[in-house]
Amino acid sequence: MTQHKIKEVVVCADDYALNAPVSQGIVALAVLGRLSATSVMSLSPRWPEDVMALRDVRERLDVGLHLDWTSSFALAAGHGSGLGVVMARAAMRLYQQKHIEDEIERQLDAFETHWQAAPDHLDGHQHVQQFAVFRHALAQVLVRRYGNSAKRPWLRVSQVAQPGLKAKVISAMGAQGLQQWAQHQAWPTVGPLLGAYGFDGSMDDYARHMQVWLANLPQDKPAIIMCHPAVSTQADDAIGTARKREFAYLAGHDFVQHMFDAGVRLVRGSGKPIEA
Repeated sequence: MTQHKIKEVVVCADDYALNAPVSQGIVALAVLGRLSATSVMSLSPRWPEDVMALRDVRERLDVGLHLDWTSSFALAAGHGSGLGVVMARAAMRLYQQKHIEDEIERQLDAFETHWQAAPDHLDGHQHVQQFAVFRHALAQVLVRRYGNSAKRPWLRVSQVAQPGLKAKVISAMGAQGLQQWAQHQAWPTVGPLLGAYGFDGSMDDYARHMQVWLANLPQDKPAIIMCHPAVSTQADDAIGTARKREFAYLAGHDFVQHMFDAGVRLVRGSGKPIEA
């Protein structure tokens, strides 16, 4: 351990309920104490079933909503499109804010119906939560639903603390606008965001990515590392092979050693303790 001051990080597994291997992998890593948050795809037909396993680990990690406009679930629901189309329509302000607010409400209702509680946090599949129009709609819904709550759900703000083109693209998606709103409203956020890469390479490559991310964590506040683990590869999952690699690394001893070497400890963005 080289740092004198312990740094803190939220490790968040995205895409809970995407498919069985993803849900199983996230629960297994929560049991091992390798995660401190997960984000749920509440449009998934698996969510009413997969919620049961997540309840068993609810004291170990924050459970939030992964707002979705770009997955097959969003397409099936009738409001979704591919990422490029959503980004372009958002940039040109072609979405009606009221329609986005209604869909955010619907996804929150689907989450809360089965979780039986408000989400600990909100973020977005492919960072949609911070796109133009979307972030304004989200702000309205958050204030309306949770503005008077004693514990407001924290937001993931995808400002990045790592170099590279992919990181720059993520930052350009509207992180600054969402962060400015949150600061004005004194709304809790966790950022910067790390964990972006091309979903390629070997497990050793992923381990090296993680070591860089851990080294780049700020000293003065918790940051967040997103991950996308699964216990196995599913044929229709475009990044299934990467998910399996991520799970193997996160479940193994090397991840624990790399955290220790970097002087980093796992925390929940909500501030709740990680209970055994």
